[in-house]
Amino acid sequence: MSEMNAAAAAETAAAHRYTAAMAADIEARWQDFWDEEGTYEAPNPGNGDLSGDAELAAKPKKFIMDMFPYPSGAGLHVGHPLGYIATDVYARHQRMTGHNVLHTLGFDAFGLPAEQYAVQTGTHPRTSTEANMANMKDQLRRLGLGHDKRRSFATIDPEYYKWTQWIFVQIFNSWYDADAKKARPIAELVAQFESGERAVPGGRAWADMDAAERADLLSEYRLAYASDAPVNWAPGLGTVLANEEVTADGRSERGNFPVFKAKLRQWNMRITAYSDRLIDDLDGLDWPEAIKLQQRNWIGRSEGARVDFAVDGAADKKITVFTTRQDTLFGATYMVLAPEHDLVADIVPDAWPEGARDAWTGGHATPAEAVAAYRKQAAAKSDVERQADAKVKTGVFTGAYATNPVSGEKVPVFIADYVLMGYGTGAIMAVPAHDTRDFAFARAFELPMRCVVEPKDGRDADPATWNDAFASYDGKIVNSAAAESVSLDGLSVVDAKVRMTEWLSENGCGEGTVNYRLRDWLFSRQRYWGEPFPIVYDEDGIAHSLPESMLPLELPEVEDYSPRTFDPEDADAQPETPLSRNQDWVNVTLDLGDGPKKYRRETNTMPNWAGSCWYELRYLDPHNSDKLVDPAVEQYWMGPRDGMPHGGVDLYVGGAEHAVLHLLYARFWSKVLFDLGHVSSSEPFHKLYNQGMIQAFVYRDARGIAVPAAEVEERDGGFYYQGEKVSRVLGKMGKSLKNAVTPDEISAEYGADTLRLYEMAMGPLDVSRPWDTRAVVGQYRLLQRLWRNVVDETTGEVTVTDTEPDEDTLRALHKAIDGVGQDMAAMRFNTAIAKITELNNHLTKSGGPLSRSVAERLVLLVAPLAPHIAEELWRKLGHTESVVHQDFPVADPAYVVDETVTCVVQVKGKVKARLEISPSIGDDELEKLALADPAVVAALDGAGVRKVIVRAPKLVNIVPA
Repeated sequence: MSEMNAAAAAETAAAHRYTAAMAADIEARWQDFWDEEGTYEAPNPGNGDLSGDAELAAKPKKFIMDMFPYPSGAGLHVGHPLGYIATDVYARHQRMTGHNVLHTLGFDAFGLPAEQYAVQTGTHPRTSTEANMANMKDQLRRLGLGHDKRRSFATIDPEYYKWTQWIFVQIFNSWYDADAKKARPIAELVAQFESGERAVPGGRAWADMDAAERADLLSEYRLAYASDAPVNWAPGLGTVLANEEVTADGRSERGNFPVFKAKLRQWNMRITAYSDRLIDDLDGLDWPEAIKLQQRNWIGRSEGARVDFAVDGAADKKITVFTTRQDTLFGATYMVLAPEHDLVADIVPDAWPEGARDAWTGGHATPAEAVAAYRKQAAAKSDVERQADAKVKTGVFTGAYATNPVSGEKVPVFIADYVLMGYGTGAIMAVPAHDTRDFAFARAFELPMRCVVEPKDGRDADPATWNDAFASYDGKIVNSAAAESVSLDGLSVVDAKVRMTEWLSENGCGEGTVNYRLRDWLFSRQRYWGEPFPIVYDEDGIAHSLPESMLPLELPEVEDYSPRTFDPEDADAQPETPLSRNQDWVNVTLDLGDGPKKYRRETNTMPNWAGSCWYELRYLDPHNSDKLVDPAVEQYWMGPRDGMPHGGVDLYVGGAEHAVLHLLYARFWSKVLFDLGHVSSSEPFHKLYNQGMIQAFVYRDARGIAVPAAEVEERDGGFYYQGEKVSRVLGKMGKSLKNAVTPDEISAEYGADTLRLYEMAMGPLDVSRPWDTRAVVGQYRLLQRLWRNVVDETTGEVTVTDTEPDEDTLRALHKAIDGVGQDMAAMRFNTAIAKITELNNHLTKSGGPLSRSVAERLVLLVAPLAPHIAEELWRKLGHTESVVHQDFPVADPAYVVDETVTCVVQVKGKVKARLEISPSIGDDELEKLALADPAVVAALDGAGVRKVIVRAPKLVNIVPA
């Protein structure tokens, strides 16, 4: 036979072999079928009443979510779908174990990338975003993800952000009642002021205040409020950023631009009111401990005292500090304010006071000149740079003194960049003998030190002889007594704290308090591509929220998407928002219930985090135009229940990089909505799972520039690109690193089921792992062997029989069913695949056609992982219903337990026998069997037995006499 004829014969013989082409055909057909049949549509309870739907009422529910994807123009690489495939496998298994599963996916589509692209190209952000979403939808569909597509949406849909704006209005029109420990409508606070039930701060009557004064007062209580405050200003992005959006080196998380401090009027969310609840409720969540710790540390709850220092010569001025070491108050020898502190301008005198040292003044002629120069210097630094442990401490004397309330001593007041407005009160009492930073500052500025905690490390009691501060909670208080106040001498640190707190409270110059690192959430962005604020200002500048009937407030068209400033190094630049240029939109006449009036719209937009603060609720009821969510539907999917005291999504999967930003913000919104009675769940996500990352090798040339990974050759232990040697390091996968592999490529070469199997088989889901395209073929071959075990590659006919399987096969089958079921439930997909592979190999080696009962259960085991081939084989096996909703196999316990196990018998540590015994054998019986074994008897050779160590049923160790 000629080679051509042989090849043709081989091709004919394998006409029904599972190939990439066959996989593509199978996958496309079943994806169309699932869409047409609504296979993955999850029913909601009708009108909140499950009694009329007995089948649904009998099913447990499972709400499974992935973190919102952003529709990037680069599309997906194989690292992106890792979590999506995992949740899909888990959701499929849950459906097969009787759950009503809600699993869908939308798009977090507002944000800077689309706007920056619009600035560069003139393309409207919606145009590029929608094109990116269409591309991602096609890529995700090809993976066979079982999403309820009726529930999908994008945050840029006006019918979605109508409710984002509505929630903002609820937050704006609410205040936090510290006594009730919950949010309440602002109207209830107004009623308290009107009736006199609550006194107006300052002693005025509510009726005597004008509209502007009332608005200013309420702004101090509202959960959403506008204020003039120091902000993180990123000229390169043309917007301000929240603290959480600034990297550790003081640059923007998006774009890596320098971030400066500036003072602007911005919208804020009073998330700090929820600090305690945000910490305490973590205990009821099933989250990784590392994520809980990050949230606790970010909120930063600490107990201490508030202390007031009167400013010398200004009876109405005082500097308030928060300290956790009120026991060291006698050791405070100077004070430091943050350069941005509002009090600085009020306390600076016209001239330097007598005694001001040259080291304090910075060589400036007046305090005002010195302060102005230093403030400008500090504004050019990021918070991280300011807090860095620099060897040279900088600062300047304000010219003012304050009085230490406990000692009566006059202490100089400085400004220095190591004190931030973002923590505490923006002011500190400096105790240089017992704080490292204060010690370094005091040495640099020739300031006195006083030891007030007895050193235990052998050093002299005089701080002038020290090389560093003595910081300890273990010691006695010394040098801390005054006839006019209190004595702490001889007390422990703990007892001294209690005594000092009592004294401060008794004398009206302080009190015990709790402080938090968390700052209110900066909620304004000076950009175009975001949700417009549903806020208008009247002619007096008073903010009013729009009624629901005027929502959504849609984004207007603008010709120029760029902010006025775009110089990344210009700290003095001021923003001009794109929306402010559309004057027809900005200036409007509206009737807000008291007749038509002229108003001016807010021209900032919300941050990209807004839409993802509540999207889990929209998945529940995506087409409801009358309510945020139907209460009964929300209660069904997210309400509290056994083991879920706060309610929430059953499983939320995403990257650990969102530990603070998104997760903290979403928890805050959820709690406000809960307090106001709009939802039954006080937490958005009950169980959180962080998947690892798929990494890839990055190859760089001598210049450090990434080169295409696919074109790198390996030879002689090195790596070469176009003949030049390149370096290799394992890192992220991405287009810019030129090492991205797309799921489309792998699906085209092997099929989507193979890609799904490979990503799940690479290792534990929560661990990062390197991508290796060459290893994908292993899972491809598994599917080919699975296919051959059911289908004849020549005829395409099913080869199974109706005969009963032998006992060995039953044991292999039921052990696999038991193990795979447990692994699926615990999201150990890599070990589940290993067990399926072991079973399939056993069936392949057994020879002959498979029993139908074995083949069907094998297909059901594979179905969550490789749904397309499973659907095809299930249909070929004669079934007319989709495999998606079939029952997952249940193991027979009789076949799961081995009939016998092998017990190793050792004499003097060497194996002398192997016994096949019952796994339930007792120690005494096993010892008798081991001592009676001929090989053991021969090994002992008449010697007595000193000791027998039995570890039933696997080991017996005999020690001769």
